[in-house]
Amino acid sequence: MSLSPDLRLDFPALDQLVGGKPLVYLDNGATTHKPRSVITAMSRFYERDNSNVHRGLHALSMRATDGFEGARARAARFINAAHAAEIVFTRGTTESVNLVAHSWGNANLRAGDVILTTEMEHHSNLVPWQELARRTGATLRYVPVIGSDGEHGLDLDALERLLTPQVKLFAFTHLSNTLGVLNDAAALCAKARAVGALTLIDAAQSIGHEPIDVQALGCDFLAFSGHKMAGPTGIGVLYGKRALLDAMPPYQTGGGMVVSVTYEGATWKPSPERFEAGTPNIADAIGLSAAFDYLDALGRPAISAHDHALAQHACTALSELPGIRVLGPKSGQPRGGLVSFAFAEAHAHDVVTFADQDGIALRGGHHCNQPLMRKFGLPSTTRASFYVYNTEAEIELLVKSMRRILKFFAG
Repeated sequence: MSLSPDLRLDFPALDQLVGGKPLVYLDNGATTHKPRSVITAMSRFYERDNSNVHRGLHALSMRATDGFEGARARAARFINAAHAAEIVFTRGTTESVNLVAHSWGNANLRAGDVILTTEMEHHSNLVPWQELARRTGATLRYVPVIGSDGEHGLDLDALERLLTPQVKLFAFTHLSNTLGVLNDAAALCAKARAVGALTLIDAAQSIGHEPIDVQALGCDFLAFSGHKMAGPTGIGVLYGKRALLDAMPPYQTGGGMVVSVTYEGATWKPSPERFEAGTPNIADAIGLSAAFDYLDALGRPAISAHDHALAQHACTALSELPGIRVLGPKSGQPRGGLVSFAFAEAHAHDVVTFADQDGIALRGGHHCNQPLMRKFGLPSTTRASFYVYNTEAEIELLVKSMRRILKFFAG
């Protein structure tokens, strides 16, 4: 099964000119565009069902509650969680990771314990663990990235040495947002489980591209954002095994997450309600549910094959250009749907600015991977990241633009 080029018509934002040229949007690793079905679902809520959830007995509140809790059940089906109660709505991956770091981490870690992560992590799956280690006295360790420019991914021999019984949590990315490395998450979870460590998967980059089954992966927590999978911004999911969530204290407190409040104290609802203080992001949860439906209608195996093929094509073509250094798996090796590269003669911000003149949207900078960039001796890279609406013809336009930029800076 392959993706139809006609699906591009589902995304109204793509039908525009940038600098007089048709938009070529290759910044999907930062955020994806939204199909009409997602936009319509959110508009319909505001036009017809807008009300607060859970506590109202009138028709609009009940419809809003049905939509919101229906979105929770839809999220559970999308990742094959065992129960809807294992789905906590957050603002995105960053808040999901911070929730675990505070609620689970503060309650369970102490001096002598080890938190394990990797050198390829986004700051959102790195800084919260640094802060947790500072608060609790735990030690933070990193699985190295190996190979020239990280083309070999994680050092699995080092992982075997680092996974000791002192490791209480192993937090790692499923798909590197800079290298394009797609980690074998099920194997990593199994290795951690063998020493009694819990696992948290950062699925921000993989959720909209790869089939994900949390029960098959065997993870304890998984975090993702809606806006990187054709859904709205400001909504995300924390999946957690039910027994773990029920044992964790709240991350925030306020209305909606309490059973009883007196002047002396309060008692909490079970998960997931205990982690969703205040009025939730109702419209965006409903929009996220529509994104789940849209992606499943396309077929996630087909999406994965499409995005991987575009990345391979781009990697091969860019690697042939003089003066460009491609990070991550090399041509012919498996990689997720993105390619990061550096020019010998130009800063990434200049490359992105020049590409914008050709109507091409790219991302330039350290991609919230500053420690990894330092490891490779790079101040920044340019990243092209692909999604369901991108085509091979757009890859050719990207390469043509890069040739123009190389010619300009080579003098």
